[in-house]
Amino acid sequence: MQAQLIALDWGTSSLRAYKLGPAGVVLEQRSLASGIMHLPTEPRDIAGVRCSNGFELAFDAACGDWLDAQPSLPVIACGMVGSAQGWSEAAYRTTPVDVASLGQALHPVRSVRGVQVHIVPGVIEQAGLPNVMRGEETQVLGVLQGLGAEVLIGLPGSHSKWVEVVDGCITHFDTFMTGEVFAVLSKYSILGRTQQQSDLFQAEAFDRGVHVALSKDGQRGVLSTLFSARTLGLTAELSPEQQPDYLSGLLIGHELAGLPARARKTPIILVGAAPLCTRYQRALALSGFAHVSLAQEATERGLWQLAVAAGLTQPVLEA
Repeated sequence: MQAQLIALDWGTSSLRAYKLGPAGVVLEQRSLASGIMHLPTEPRDIAGVRCSNGFELAFDAACGDWLDAQPSLPVIACGMVGSAQGWSEAAYRTTPVDVASLGQALHPVRSVRGVQVHIVPGVIEQAGLPNVMRGEETQVLGVLQGLGAEVLIGLPGSHSKWVEVVDGCITHFDTFMTGEVFAVLSKYSILGRTQQQSDLFQAEAFDRGVHVALSKDGQRGVLSTLFSARTLGLTAELSPEQQPDYLSGLLIGHELAGLPARARKTPIILVGAAPLCTRYQRALALSGFAHVSLAQEATERGLWQLAVAAGLTQPVLEA
């Protein structure tokens, strides 16, 4: 089957490359540890030119042979590759945005091969405190097809995003630094001193953390309830193996408590790593959110739809 598009999900720590065929079907995919903060440094020849640029080297390693076979393949990329620290900065687009508006705002950068790499811009919201995302917008757009008029999309991670979508348009989003705070507290704070990592998910401890966040005690705020991750250990109510999952449940519970009340009546779709999304799905059920589902393969589908909107490829293979 003939390829129609190369799609790159290029973040801080990794680079995922997809060779897409008709209708966006994945023909081949690769994952490299060549995120924008971990680029290769060994110079080599690319298209007859001695090259030491880390972005060029990573790009060639990810899909150089695909381009050798089909030099005219269009290329689209999303993620931190378009940040100020990336290959070339793709300016943020202001909400509201949809597939059509982002597809018409792709930022081109010319590689040493002569191939244009079309970078998806990030999204910024400036109503109240400013909020930004870069890469998540593509995941969101990748799961919208066939959905209702209003949906809330959750993207758990180091900086979790909750994105409100109305009629296919990103209208508002919030960021919670839940994952990063969990990592920092576990590694650098006194809470980590008594923790012991376990290969088994401590469901009872996780659920207790969620319930505490939603309780009257939780109303005093996360800066108060965090200390319970230590005191419940000191009083032997939590074992060292239970403490990490209790802390995880507590932080996720506080995150969910920060969602707007209307979210309880809105369909929710979770996008991201399956183990983390499963935790969030469990916490959402405990918090009274009834309509929750999981989505997969969001990034490559979003990149395909943006490429179609930009005219880089066709929605179906022409006869």
